[in-house]
Amino acid sequence: MNKIQLIHTLPNVFQSRTDIVSDIWKQDVTFEKGKRYLVEANSGTGKSSLCSYIYGYRHDYQGQILFDGEDIRRYAVAKWTDIRKNHFALLWQELRMFPELTALENVQIKNCLTRFQKKKQILEWFDMLGITEKLNAKVECLSYGQQQRVALVRALCQPFDFLLLDEPISHLDDSNSEIMERVVMAEVKRQGAGVIATSIGKRIELPYDQVFNL
Repeated sequence: MNKIQLIHTLPNVFQSRTDIVSDIWKQDVTFEKGKRYLVEANSGTGKSSLCSYIYGYRHDYQGQILFDGEDIRRYAVAKWTDIRKNHFALLWQELRMFPELTALENVQIKNCLTRFQKKKQILEWFDMLGITEKLNAKVECLSYGQQQRVALVRALCQPFDFLLLDEPISHLDDSNSEIMERVVMAEVKRQGAGVIATSIGKRIELPYDQVFNL
């Protein structure tokens, strides 16, 4: 996949509003593979909704979203399965981990499906992100910041054309944020992928090609 287009897209919940000023909602916007984008937003302006629309998780919007010129509303379940397995990786704001499983098990569930990353690479990321000692700890026992780092490793265990990062460093200190930035950029460059990151304040510092205000 090379291009994502939003054409006059607007969440249904905002339909009655006449005061919307946005670089994305009700605009024509294009995200291209290989480029990095930041979406800055205030709370309640639809940041996570945007990620859910692109990922095909929600469809409660007006307007169009196109992937390489195709309207995603026409996609069958099998098409979405392929897209989420091979073209999009997503780090959810709420992480969506299995709390009763260990950090490594949460990652392995994804990697066993995709068979994309070698275990050596996964362990290297755990080490770089400072969570090696949490490999066999249940996720419910980890801090939110530690869970964010585990969720990033899980997100990277697949091929992708676009990496969606919804507030990925909201609970990380500056040092760990910088490490996450390096991990993200290395894998994004390796795959030649694009990045769409969101922020309501603390943002992951990547070399962005364009910044949007939601």
